[in-house]
Amino acid sequence: MITRCRTASYPLGLFVAIAILAISTSLHGQKSSSSGPPLLTYSELVQLYENDKPSEELQKKLTRLLNTPFVSNVTSSAVPKRVSKVIRIATWNIERGLEFDAVKAALTNDQRFFRRAAQQWKSVDAKRLNNVLVQSKQLQQADIVVLNEVDWGLKRTGYRNVVKDLATATRMNYAYGVEFVEVDPLTLGTETLEGETSADREAMVKNTAVDKSRTLGLHGNAILSRFPLSNVRILRFTNQGHDWYAYEKKDVSKLQAGKNKVAGAVFSEKIAREVRRGNRMALLADVDDSSTPGRTLTVIATHLEDKAKPENRLEQLDEILTYIKDTPHPVVLTGDMNTSGTDSTPTSFQREVKKTTGQRKVLGHPGNQNATGIGLLYDVTLGAVKARRMKSDPTVKSIRFVSENPEEKFFTTLKDFRFADAGTFDFRGAKEFSVGGSSDTLSDSNERASKGFASTLELQGKIDIKLKLDWFFVKPLSLKDPDDKNQSFVLAPTLGRTLKALNYSLKDRISDHNPIIVDLPLIEPSMVNRSQ
Repeated sequence: MITRCRTASYPLGLFVAIAILAISTSLHGQKSSSSGPPLLTYSELVQLYENDKPSEELQKKLTRLLNTPFVSNVTSSAVPKRVSKVIRIATWNIERGLEFDAVKAALTNDQRFFRRAAQQWKSVDAKRLNNVLVQSKQLQQADIVVLNEVDWGLKRTGYRNVVKDLATATRMNYAYGVEFVEVDPLTLGTETLEGETSADREAMVKNTAVDKSRTLGLHGNAILSRFPLSNVRILRFTNQGHDWYAYEKKDVSKLQAGKNKVAGAVFSEKIAREVRRGNRMALLADVDDSSTPGRTLTVIATHLEDKAKPENRLEQLDEILTYIKDTPHPVVLTGDMNTSGTDSTPTSFQREVKKTTGQRKVLGHPGNQNATGIGLLYDVTLGAVKARRMKSDPTVKSIRFVSENPEEKFFTTLKDFRFADAGTFDFRGAKEFSVGGSSDTLSDSNERASKGFASTLELQGKIDIKLKLDWFFVKPLSLKDPDDKNQSFVLAPTLGRTLKALNYSLKDRISDHNPIIVDLPLIEPSMVNRSQ
């Protein structure tokens, strides 16, 4: 079995490298490299909302921003803080970084933070607190962390550069790709709420005002790494299932008007709207490490469209697979895939207020007392039978005319895909490397529950919803058959876990998504009942 202990056992060559690095740093100071495109000014953000066709100069600047990653490599951070027989990878949709202090505490294993947080629980449960502390340590030991929904320069997250601040706290390198430039009037502080009848209108407008000197409007995907990051690039999808600018700006209010009769207020419609420039993309980076078999590991951080049909997400997946087909070394494809089986992720009005403004509510607006929903609960056209089958396991086979699974082809496409070197993604579900001992498909890379998978998104309301939206798909060092358990397990996915207790350490959760982790062994692990 793979050891979970992460104790020191560096090769001699690595000790020499560390010694040289220490001498170099002491003599010359900390070396670092960083790069990135020019940022937008506040007036340019306003122009990007007001003008459907921005000036040629501004369009060029926007295009460069959307297609050029920000990369920061700090030489002294390039050597892992400890040695392990595995590379641990985490992925987490951090919901913009709204609970930044908690995200930072989780990534740095700040146990004092979580002990204080436990005092806010209805009753302090020693077992629950212990689970939180254990999972925080597991996350803190990640060598690579993929993050979705990462803000930079937005009021709702304190105008922070969230990824840079997390990289500083964890002493890791980072890459950041801008997915969207947020230009909605509520985000930019230009919303006047014309037509709002609430007595709190004036106060709400004042409450949403922004600091123009600090507003950058960036939102995207990020990769943190203890190893140097190279060949960082952005793949912007040609196939987009939703227009986040034209549709949101012109049509969403009309669409939502009939859905917001309970609140009956303009503010409800404004919260439903998200006007953005940009579109879905994948951020790719090569992790370079001489002690890793094959020396290079390609990490792909992606966030597929939620406001789209499953076939649109499949088109985006196909673009990724075409782009990486010639990759000759191991690959980790991860992030929020939004495999909900429908074209809208369920949410609540209160959560949307928090996502837009960074607050739980805006004064006493009536919408805050009525969970009208943005996208409303769960698409009832799925049907009760399909919902029960799919919500915990979107990989299930379709039953024609009875319970069809719109996401099934997403997973069969991944399983049938072959790289140019004949390599494949690992679907083995090896029992000995699965938390809970499951031998079902993907159980070693993504934790299985008693039924289906451990959910990564959970919402409670009139209908409790549990969905598996976040995934790891791994191409190991040498695997030619996605189901063959007799092939090598070097850099194969093992012990995939969902860190729900950690995410629920806060009264209202850290994020609406649970973080997940997986270990990739650097050497052939000891096998038990390998042929089973």
